[in-house]
Amino acid sequence: MIKQLDLENCADTMVGSTLEKGISGGEKRRTSIGIELLTNPPVIFLDEPTSGLDSHTAKKIIQLL
Repeated sequence: MIKQLDLENCADTMVGSTLEKGISGGEKRRTSIGIELLTNPPVIFLDEPTSGLDSHTAKKIIQLL
C-alpha cells in the first residue's frame, strides 16, 4: 500500500500534529486513504479525495480506487 500510494519517502516519518511537524498535507491525505483501504471495506466514502493533490498523484489515487 505504501508503494501504491507513493509514500516510500515518508514511511518512517511521524504523521505529526498541530504542535509537531510531520508529513505534508498530501501525504496525510494519502495515508488516511491507505488506512481505509487496508481494511478492505465493501464500501468507502471519500470526500474529495484528490483535492489539494497534484495531477499526477490525483490520477494515481483514482486509479488505485
